[in-house]
Amino acid sequence: MGVTVEEALRALAPQVLGILIRRHGQFDACEDAVQEALLAAALQWPSEGMPANPRGWLITVAGRRLTDQFRSDDARRRREAALAGLAPEPSDTVPDRDDTLTLLFLCCHPALSAASQLALTLRAVGGLTTAEIANAFFVPEATMAQRISRAKAKIKSTGARFAPPPPEERPARLEVVLQVLYLIFNEGYIASSGADLQRGDLTAEAVRLTREVHRLLPDDGEVAGLLALMLLTDARRPARALPDGTLVPLADQDRAAWLRPMIDEGTALITRTLPLGPPGPYQLQAAIAAVHDEAARAGDTDWRQILALYQLLTRVAPNPMVTLNHAVALAMVQGPEAGLRLLATLDGDDRMAGHHRLAAVRAHLLEMSGALPEAREWYTLAARRTTSLPEQRYLSSKAAALA
Repeated sequence: MGVTVEEALRALAPQVLGILIRRHGQFDACEDAVQEALLAAALQWPSEGMPANPRGWLITVAGRRLTDQFRSDDARRRREAALAGLAPEPSDTVPDRDDTLTLLFLCCHPALSAASQLALTLRAVGGLTTAEIANAFFVPEATMAQRISRAKAKIKSTGARFAPPPPEERPARLEVVLQVLYLIFNEGYIASSGADLQRGDLTAEAVRLTREVHRLLPDDGEVAGLLALMLLTDARRPARALPDGTLVPLADQDRAAWLRPMIDEGTALITRTLPLGPPGPYQLQAAIAAVHDEAARAGDTDWRQILALYQLLTRVAPNPMVTLNHAVALAMVQGPEAGLRLLATLDGDDRMAGHHRLAAVRAHLLEMSGALPEAREWYTLAARRTTSLPEQRYLSSKAAALA
C-alpha cells in the first residue's frame, strides 16, 4: 500500500525545515517558507503525481520562497549576495542528514511555554496547518497564529542555534520533548473540551512523531516506553465510546474490539526495554497499560501487579495523577476505604483543586464502599467541573443512577 501525499508531506516537513534552518538560520522565515512549499505540494502532487525526489522538490520550492522573501524586504537587501551563494542545492546533492530530533529540541526550547511548545511542534515538526492546530485545541485560528508567531519570535530572541543541545543538557531537553509528545497524545485521547471524547488525528500524530524519535534514539528506554504507552493505550480506542458518543469505562469495554496488533507491538517494546536498566516513568506506565491489555476480561486484571507498579512509579515520579490512579489500584486490592484514605492526601494539593478527575475517582470509590448518597454528590460535582461533553454526560448518568 503506497504512501499518501498527506503522509509523505507530514514525514518530510521536519526534514526539509531542518535543512533550510541549518543553511540559512532564521527559524521563523524558514518555517514560513516550508509551510508555503507544503501547501504548493498539497495542491499539485495529487493531480500531477509525486515527484521522483519529493524532499528535493520541497527544498527547492521552499528555498525559492525564502529567496523571494528576503528580496522583498528592504532591510535585508544587503544579504542577497550572501544568500545567492547559499542557493538551494540540486536535488541529487541534498544531504541525507535527518534533523528531526534537532528540530524537536528547538521547538521544545525551555524558554517557551508549554502551550507554545505544543503548537510549534505540531506546526514545524508535525506539518499541521495553523487552522488544524487551532481546531485541535478549540481556539480561533487567529489566536493560534499569534501563539505560533510569538513562539518563533521567542526562539529568535534567545539566540538559540540550530544544533543538538550540549551533552550535559540533552537528558533534560529530551524529557521536555517527550512530555510535549505525551501532552499531544493525551489531548487527542481525552479531548479536554468539546463534543468529542477523542481526537484520532492528534493521537495518530503523537504516535507518528514518537516513532520518529524512537527511530533516531532506538536505545533510549524512556523513548521506547512512551511509544509503548501510546500504542497500548490507543489500542483501546474503538471500544471507548458507543456509536452515539457515550463514554464506555475500561471495565465495561468490549475487549474483542481492541486493536491487537498495537497491543502486541507495545507489549513487545516494553518487554524488551524494561529489563535493560532502572525503569523511567513512561516505561512504568507502559507496563501498567500492558497488564490491563493482557486481561481477557476486566475481572482477570492482575491488580496486585498494577498496585506494585504504581508504588514504584510513586517513588520514581510522584505527581497528583499518579496518586489518583494509585488510589484506584489500592482500592481494588485492599478495599475502597484504603483508596479513599490515599485520595484524601490530595485534598490540600493546589494542583488538584477543582479538578473533575479527583471528584470522579472519589465518587467511584464511595460507590464501591456503598456510600451511595455521597457518591452521587461527587459524581454531580465532577460532571459540573469537566468541560468534556462526553465525560459530563457519563458522570451525570452515574449520578442519576444512584438517585
